[in-house]
Amino acid sequence: MPKLFVNNQEVEVKPDATLYDAAKVLGVEIPTLCYLEGKLPIGACRVCLVEVEGAKTLVASCSTPAVEGMRVHTNNKRVREARRMVVELILSEHEGNCQYCGRSEDCELKEIASHLGIEDIHYKGEKPAIQIDSSTPALVRDSGKCIKCRRCVTVCREVQGVGSLFPQNRGYKTMIGPAFAMDLDSVACVQCGQCAAICPVGAIQEKNDIDRVWEALEDKTKHVVVQTAPAIRAALGECFGYPPGTLVTGKMVTALRRIGFHSVFDTNFAADLTIIEEGTELLMRLKKALVEKQPVSLPMFTSCSPGWIKFAEYYYPEFLPNLSTCKSPQQMFGALAKTYYATQKGVKPEDMVVVSIMPCTAKKFEASRPEMNASGFQDVDYVLTTRELGFMIESAGIDFRSLEDGTMDSPLGISTGAADIFANTGGVMEAALRTVYEIVTGREFPGADLRLGPVEGLAGIKAASLVITGTVPEWSFLENVEVKVAVAHGLANAAQLLDQIKEGKAQYHFIEIMTCPGGCIGGGGQPRYTDDAVRLARINAIYKEDAGKKLRKSHANPQIKKLYDEYLKQPLGEKSHHLLHTHYHARPKT
Repeated sequence: MPKLFVNNQEVEVKPDATLYDAAKVLGVEIPTLCYLEGKLPIGACRVCLVEVEGAKTLVASCSTPAVEGMRVHTNNKRVREARRMVVELILSEHEGNCQYCGRSEDCELKEIASHLGIEDIHYKGEKPAIQIDSSTPALVRDSGKCIKCRRCVTVCREVQGVGSLFPQNRGYKTMIGPAFAMDLDSVACVQCGQCAAICPVGAIQEKNDIDRVWEALEDKTKHVVVQTAPAIRAALGECFGYPPGTLVTGKMVTALRRIGFHSVFDTNFAADLTIIEEGTELLMRLKKALVEKQPVSLPMFTSCSPGWIKFAEYYYPEFLPNLSTCKSPQQMFGALAKTYYATQKGVKPEDMVVVSIMPCTAKKFEASRPEMNASGFQDVDYVLTTRELGFMIESAGIDFRSLEDGTMDSPLGISTGAADIFANTGGVMEAALRTVYEIVTGREFPGADLRLGPVEGLAGIKAASLVITGTVPEWSFLENVEVKVAVAHGLANAAQLLDQIKEGKAQYHFIEIMTCPGGCIGGGGQPRYTDDAVRLARINAIYKEDAGKKLRKSHANPQIKKLYDEYLKQPLGEKSHHLLHTHYHARPKT
C-alpha cells in the first residue's frame, strides 16, 4: 500500500493504483477525455497531466503508477498552463458547432475548456477533412467533431468484442472509424451505441427521430401510442437533475401524455408476455431432449437484446438455432398494438403509429428489420432513446420535476415486477424462473424475495443452478433435474461464454445475454455518463420497483390471461407464432 502526497496531502492507495486514482481518493478531480473506468489507460488525450516532483516532464496521471514517496501537484501554474494548451490544440481541430450541436449542453470537452478558463484558441489553422456517416438506422458519425480520444475504440473492442472502430493513419491525419473509411453499415457493427454513450463530444450520436415523432403527433389522421421500456423509469430523471436510480415512472407517464400521445403503454406488458412464450418454449425444448430424446438446440438463449442478436448473426451463427424464437418485448408490443389493440380501438393498423422509448440505440435498427412486420406493416414505427425523450420533454416546455404521477393505460400498460427486472443483467433469467418453476412444481420460486442472487450484480459472467423438486404430473420428467443457467452482459463476456460452451468446458440449459454492461440500464441510449456506480444505482431502483408491485410473476398478470383467452388462445399457438416469434440468419462479416 504505497503512500504518496497529492497537493501536499498524504494518501495511501492500492498497489496497482495510478496517480489519477490517488487524487480521486482525496476527492481531487483531474480532467480527462480518454479515461474509461476499469480499462487499461492509454493516456491519449493528455488532459490529465500532473507534475511529479523530480520528473523531467509532466506525466499523464491516468497511466502513471502511484509510487511510494511521490509528491504530486495536480493544479499548479505549470499544470494549468499545460492543460490549457492541450485543450486548445484539441479545440483547434474540433469542428464543434456548439451553437447547434446535439451535445452542446452535455459536452465534456466544452465543460473542461470552461473550467480551464479558455476564451479563445491561439492555435488556428487547417482542420481535418469531415466525413458524415448516417448509414445505419441507429447511429450517426461526424469525424469533424472527433477528438481522437479513442474511447469508442476501447469500448467497441474490449467491452463489446466487436472492433468496428480503429485509429487509422498517423498524427494530424489520424481518423477514428471503420477500416478504409467505410461506413458503419458496411462492417460488423451491432449498433449497440456504447460508443455514443462514452463519446465525450458529438462525434458519435444516436440518429435523431424526434422530428418524425412530432410530425406523427401532429397528423390528425394518425393514432399515436407510445411504449416505455423498464430501464427508462430508473434513468430518465437524470436528464432533469435527479440522482441516478431515481424512479420517475409516474412523472414520465404524465410527460408523455402532455406531449400528446393518445395512449401511454408499458413495454413491461410485452415483457410479461415474453416470459409466458419463452418459458413455454424452454419447457418444450427440455421435454424433447429429456423425454422424446430428440435432437434439440440447448442451451436456449433469450433474444430480447437486438445488439446481441446481430452479434450472434455475425460472429456465432452456429448458435442461431439456440436463440429463443421469441421476438423482443418491443417488437411483440408493436405487433399486438397494430392488431389486438387496433381492433379494440377500431383503428386501422396503417393509421396507428407505434413509438418506443428505449435505453438502446440498437432498438432503432431492430424496428427496421424486415422480419418485424407481423401486423402487415412495420410493427414499431419510431424508436427514441432515453436521451431523446429527455430532450423532447424539455423542448416542449414541460417542467418535469413539478409533474404529478400518472398511470399507464390499459390493457397494454398492465405489468408485473417480473417485467420490471428485464432492465437488469440477470433480470430476464429471474423473471423466467419465477414463472417456469411455479408452472413445473406448483410452488413459488424458492429464491429469497423471488430473486436468484448468483445471477445478479456486475460480474461479467454469472451462473446458477436449481434442482426441480415436487413436480406437477405434466412436468414429472423434470423431477430432480438440476437446471443450469448462466448470464452474461457485455458482448466480450458473451463471446467468452460461447467459446466455453463450444469447447465443452461449460454446459447450461438456459442463458441470458445482454449487449450492454449492466443490461438495459446501461444501454447506449441512456443518460451519460454511465459508470458502475450509476449502473448499480439504476439496478437497485429497478429491484425496488419490482418489490413494490402487488403482482411480481408474469403468469399472474390478469391482462396477459385475458389476451390469451380473447386473442392468442395459447402459448406457442398459431397466432402467437405469427405475431410473437421469428428466426434470424447469419450475416457475412465485411
